[in-house]
Amino acid sequence: MRFGRKIFRSVQEDEIDVSESSGVRTLHLGTPAIQSAMRLSKPDALELAYTRAMMAFLLFHPDPEEILMIGLGGGSLAKFVHANLPNAKTVVVEINPRMVGVARSMFQLPEDDERLSVLIDDGAAYLPGRSACADILLLDAYDGRAQPDAITRTSFYREMRNALKPHGIAVVNLWGSDSNFSTYLSRIEEAFEGLTLCLPTEKHGNIIVFGFKQFDGNPSWKNLREDARELTARYDLDFLLFLDGFRKMNRYTDNRLMIMSQ
Repeated sequence: MRFGRKIFRSVQEDEIDVSESSGVRTLHLGTPAIQSAMRLSKPDALELAYTRAMMAFLLFHPDPEEILMIGLGGGSLAKFVHANLPNAKTVVVEINPRMVGVARSMFQLPEDDERLSVLIDDGAAYLPGRSACADILLLDAYDGRAQPDAITRTSFYREMRNALKPHGIAVVNLWGSDSNFSTYLSRIEEAFEGLTLCLPTEKHGNIIVFGFKQFDGNPSWKNLREDARELTARYDLDFLLFLDGFRKMNRYTDNRLMIMSQ
């Protein structure tokens, strides 16, 4: 993928580029790969398919109060949550202080307030020992080429599970084309004792993995469809499309989506 018109570049220990094309501003980390995107006419909307798919957690936990994000990027998810989930308090952990500056100056990430806190810290060091602190934990941390090893270990995924409240959900963005995808998925399944779902995005590449701290029964398609229609009207995201996606990589029957412990 080619860059659009480049409007910002920062080169120190690593490279951060921002470009624009056809009314969309994009973030790149030293490669043409798009890490984050913002449509200038809709700055709080989720432009990229994988970010929309990460919000599918709302089908299972529609009113979270505490959200923890590891990895900021351009701040798309943090902005969407801040604009659309008024009952949620969000903490974002980002290792690169320059990324925070770019998100705020180029992608309209709001300043910290009573519902949003952005911390400069290493997520792999921040998370261990934090027990039952989040309803939702979103992991989306890449350096432009891969995820850091420290956040792909089974021990880290176990720390994610420990950080969740009893009905909490971890949401992990993986690249399906990564040669380590099957390894990472197996580690998540192990850490969450088989209580996982995979959601491939509508554009090939990203696969979102959901890990549940616990789950009471297998949800019926009827109830999921009813919830999806309500959530679609509320958030202008296609939750029915997410339900179709869940049929591609998970066990299900005619009546239910299966979320079963090992």
